[in-house]
Amino acid sequence: MNGREMKLACSSPMVPGATLTDKAERLAEWGYDAIAVFQPLGEWNASVRAELSSLTSRTGIRPVEFVLTDDIYGKAMSSDPDLRERCRAMYKEAASVCAEIGAVTEIEFEYGVQNPLPLFDPFQQLSDDQITSFIAFYRELLEIVEGSDGRVLLEPLNRYESKYLNLVSDNLDIIQAVGHTNAGLLPDVFHMSIEEADIPASLRQARGHVVHVHLGDNNRLLPGHGHLDWPGIVQALRDIDYDGYLNLECSTEGDPARTLPETARYLRQLLRS
Repeated sequence: MNGREMKLACSSPMVPGATLTDKAERLAEWGYDAIAVFQPLGEWNASVRAELSSLTSRTGIRPVEFVLTDDIYGKAMSSDPDLRERCRAMYKEAASVCAEIGAVTEIEFEYGVQNPLPLFDPFQQLSDDQITSFIAFYRELLEIVEGSDGRVLLEPLNRYESKYLNLVSDNLDIIQAVGHTNAGLLPDVFHMSIEEADIPASLRQARGHVVHVHLGDNNRLLPGHGHLDWPGIVQALRDIDYDGYLNLECSTEGDPARTLPETARYLRQLLRS
């Protein structure tokens, strides 16, 4: 594999194992290059951080994405000051880890199940004040990774998980307004399958801003187990000269010891074609 080829990663909750090392060793056996670590905040400590920092040298699997997870996730713009500050502190810790290990993390304006469901009012837009506040917070996080290989990315979410910034184009507007070299876009093709009229066209629109990619079919099953046009998606990424990581973030559909190696072979075949 040369340095210009896309590489395969898998999200840690999809992989069996008691430790990150266990998970990484399995991924190495199953044909993956990297791991995306979704770490519960309550289990985050100095020992896990040390394990994470040495993971590549010990297993050959690189941690390319790091996210701290908790019920407070996605509340960085909450009107509740205590909730907002606790969420922001968690995001800042994740950004500091990414600055150390050269990984990406992601943020959204909000995250959570929408109630009522936005059946008749999709693509709600942020107010000018909301945009200003969000950009200010985004820049705080970017200062933490500035000068490192760490990145803080925007991930467009579907309307059922966030009212705002559902489209790639809306997120690109924020990224361009921020104008920071450590900013960028994290498109998730599952979310895009709900919101974008043409996934390959939207990826091409994001040329120069795509830093990391999440994979899941339209039904959030493994790639090839729904009806997304995977050859078209891969070709669009080639067209924009993307050579980063393709990270699985979806269901394993049963025994991961069977389905994850199968998916690695399927994706490798796509990348070779």
